[in-house]
Amino acid sequence: MIPQAELHVHLEGTAPPELMGRIAARNGLALPPGLVSEDGSYHWRDFLHFLEAYDAAASLLRTPQDFRDVVYEYLVGCAREGAIYVEFIASPDHAAAAGVSDADHVAALAQGIDDARAASGIEARILMSCVRNFGPEAAVAVAKRTVAHLHPYVTGFNMGGDEAGFPPGPFAPAFAIVSEAGLGLSCHAGEWAGPESVRAALELGVTRLSHGVRAVEDPALVAELAERGIVLECCPTSNVVLGVYPDYARHPFLQLREAGVRLTLGSDDPPYFGASLAGEYGVAAEAFGLDDDELRGLTRTAIGAAFVPEDIRSMLLAGVEDDDDRITL
Repeated sequence: MIPQAELHVHLEGTAPPELMGRIAARNGLALPPGLVSEDGSYHWRDFLHFLEAYDAAASLLRTPQDFRDVVYEYLVGCAREGAIYVEFIASPDHAAAAGVSDADHVAALAQGIDDARAASGIEARILMSCVRNFGPEAAVAVAKRTVAHLHPYVTGFNMGGDEAGFPPGPFAPAFAIVSEAGLGLSCHAGEWAGPESVRAALELGVTRLSHGVRAVEDPALVAELAERGIVLECCPTSNVVLGVYPDYARHPFLQLREAGVRLTLGSDDPPYFGASLAGEYGVAAEAFGLDDDELRGLTRTAIGAAFVPEDIRSMLLAGVEDDDDRITL
C-alpha cells in the first residue's frame, strides 16, 4: 500500500450513519428525521443543506466518549487502508453546543488519537476551527478558547462554513490570536468563492488553503501560490459530488500541479460524499494518472506541510519510504 497522509478532514464529518446510530442509541436519542436515506447514507440536497445535515448529525455527539470514539474509529479505519498521518479539523462550537467543555473535548480527541496509535501505529493532530457564518466575534471567542486550552495535539487553526457569504477579511483578529500562540494556520477558501477569496485568505497568514482550487481562475494567483509554497488541501471527490466541478476530468488538480502548486489529498467529510482517504489516492491514480512515486510525493508534501514537531515529521517521512513495519489490523 502507498503510505497516505491527510490534512483535510472534518472530525464530526468522519462518522458514518452506522456509528452515529450507535452513539445516538447510547445517548438515548433518535436519529433526526430525514438525516439518513433508505439506502443507509446521509441525505442532503445541496451545500447549504449538507451543512444542516452535518450539524444535525454532529448534535448527536453528547459526551467526551462520543468524540473519542469518532476519532478512534476513523483513524483505525484509515490505518487499515494505508494511512500514516491524519489532521482533523475539529469544531469547539459543536462540542460546546452539546455541553462538552473545551478541556473535556480536547482530552477526548487526544485519547482517541492515543488509542488509535496504540492499535495501529497511525499518528494524528488537531486543528480547531471557527465557523465563519457564526460571525467574526464568535471566531475570536473560539480562538481565545483554543489558546486557553492548548494541548500538544492541538497544532493548528482553520475556518470553515459558508465561504461565499462570509469572506475572510473580518476574521483576521481570530487568526492573529492563534498565530501569536504558535499554531499553524489554514483556511477554507477557493471552494465556493473564487480567487478573491483565496487572496483574502492569504492575508490571514496561512501556509495552507483548505481546497483553494478555484485559484486556477487567476493565473497570476496560481503563480503566486507556487512561488510562496502555499499548500492546497485538495478534496477532488468532495468537489465533484458538491458540484464545484462536474467531473474529475474537469477538476484543476493536474493544472495546478503542472503550475508548480504544492498539493495534498483529503476526504473532507467522507461518509457524506462517498469518499475515503485511500479513495482519493485512487482518484489521483486513476483519474489524474499519477504513478506510485508521484502518490508517495503527495504524501511527502502533506507531511512536509503538517503542523507537527520536527521529530514527528522526520519519523513520518521515514515511514513514507519504508512502510513495511506498520501494524496491520
